[in-house]
Amino acid sequence: MRFVIVTGMSGAGKSSVLKMLEDAGYFCVDNLPIPLISTFARLTVKESPNISKIALGIDIRSGQGLDDVESVLAALKQEGYSYEILFMECSTLVLVKRFKETRRTHPLSGADRVDKGIEEERKRLSFLKSRADYIIDTSQLLVRELKAQIDHVFVENGIYHNFIITVLSFGFKYGIPTDSDLVFDVRFLKNPYYVPELKKETGTNKDVQDYVLSSPSAHPFLDKLLDMLVLLIPGYIDEGKNQLVIGIGCTGGRHRSVTIACQIGMRLANMDYVVRVEHRDITK
Repeated sequence: MRFVIVTGMSGAGKSSVLKMLEDAGYFCVDNLPIPLISTFARLTVKESPNISKIALGIDIRSGQGLDDVESVLAALKQEGYSYEILFMECSTLVLVKRFKETRRTHPLSGADRVDKGIEEERKRLSFLKSRADYIIDTSQLLVRELKAQIDHVFVENGIYHNFIITVLSFGFKYGIPTDSDLVFDVRFLKNPYYVPELKKETGTNKDVQDYVLSSPSAHPFLDKLLDMLVLLIPGYIDEGKNQLVIGIGCTGGRHRSVTIACQIGMRLANMDYVVRVEHRDITK
């Protein structure tokens, strides 16, 4: 029996995840009153032998019942029920945008601003996040990427790492990515833009990469940057951060930044970190 409790921020994708799990054969129930969780567990786990996978949605709509969640979960453990907690996270900036686009009202905002409701929800759910077995941040995830992660953990029973590193190339002429935690400027490297046969290519092209990496300072820069990241990343993890966005910028975001982002992504992946490499301005 696999018993998954799905919770997290409103607008972060909890309902979508429950639908994905339902499609994968899970028996799903959303927004069950907190006092009924123990009864639900008994009926499904012990008295329904045909049900082998369960997903239960809990969120801020439970209101005052959230105060009882910790004691209810502790009681489940004491009674011998094994469960996993999946917490759906998302940045406040992205959540505000989602609520505005859908014209939905945040459960805690009332007549106040949406961002205030989001921050209050974040405080109230912090105890669940601290107990979560899995934290998925959907701030930058496409639906297909979210589904791939859900399938990997809850269908294929794969290992999931809560800490995800995104290495993002960009062009300074289009602005610094607002979600970057760290930003590095690689405009000091040789620029393929001024080489006629490389100008229309991108940093995913081997000839472009070889040209950029032939810069005298390219490899020392990569080595020192990696040393710094190796020093910083454990600290971010210890502080409870579950996503790190590393911005690598050049002038237009097509050649040098793409090359270096690919190199950093490859090196971090070889160190067993979960890494996504994205190129924001590569087609501009």
